[in-house]
Amino acid sequence: MNIIDLYADVWRNLQGQRQRLPHALLLVGQRGLGKFDFAMAFAAGLLCEQQTRDGQACSQCLACNWFSQGNHPDFRLLQPGAMSEEGDTEESKKKASQQITVDQIRELDEFFNVGTHRAGLRIVLINPTETMNRNAANSLLKTLEEPSANTLFLLVSSEPLKLLPTIRSRCQVVPISLPKSRPAKAFLVAAGVKDEARWLALAGGSPGLAIELANSGQGGWLDVLVKRLSDRLGPDPIASAADLEKLVKDSKGKLPLKAVVEALQKWLVDLTLASNNLPVRYFLPQQSTISGLAAIIPSARLLPAYRALLQRRREAEQPLNARLFFEGLFMDYRALFKN
Repeated sequence: MNIIDLYADVWRNLQGQRQRLPHALLLVGQRGLGKFDFAMAFAAGLLCEQQTRDGQACSQCLACNWFSQGNHPDFRLLQPGAMSEEGDTEESKKKASQQITVDQIRELDEFFNVGTHRAGLRIVLINPTETMNRNAANSLLKTLEEPSANTLFLLVSSEPLKLLPTIRSRCQVVPISLPKSRPAKAFLVAAGVKDEARWLALAGGSPGLAIELANSGQGGWLDVLVKRLSDRLGPDPIASAADLEKLVKDSKGKLPLKAVVEALQKWLVDLTLASNNLPVRYFLPQQSTISGLAAIIPSARLLPAYRALLQRRREAEQPLNARLFFEGLFMDYRALFKN
């Protein structure tokens, strides 16, 4: 199973527009759905010279060979420098830009001024589009207002509301929704993910994010966090913070503070669901534990606690003392249990 099978309806709809494509498509949906992989597959199919009956790339022609090697003359991929595969070392990744810059947009001028290969289509894929800085966005807007002939922009975004309204209005929006559970699990199994139901739930139903979580070694620290959060008297803030701080250090940068906050947010969502006699969404194996905790935590405290975590999530983006940060998190969580 591939990404096209997962979103077969969207693929068929796009293929139906193949002869009358707009100049810009905006693929939107929550993070981790595989929108970028889907956009790449669509671009490959459009540039392929021997497409399959359903519009997929043949993977054998000269155009497909160019595309797979990243040097097709009619294709450009714009993304933040930090996402480039060329930045392999931690030092290079830290120095690389987290934004799509105006210079990257301006470099397209030369691309547009050169004729297309065999008079075919020219494609620009921007991912994630919301990482464009203001100048880059304004520069792109000018291009979208006066698009070049035989040019298609594929914009991928998990946060479309961060885009300029004028950019959104010049694109045809293509929603990418959560796939159904059964094909999503099959997709994970095909990708070699074990305990696929657990990871799919933790990822909120996003198969791409589930694969990322499963392959990132997060099981260890999640188990530690869950054990601490499951204490019916509330976790010991000092000991819990020490555990998580050690795991952060041992991960050598692979476990960001925000990941812990996001996991705690999901735990609170499940507590809220359980307090309303609903099944949990994220921590499926802990359904009974969470239901037991929800029975002793006043439900009125859960929403304010979640709102406080939103601020914690923003704080986690800044350089912090991890120990103190985690102590604050666990102290806030333990306060839910106080009479």
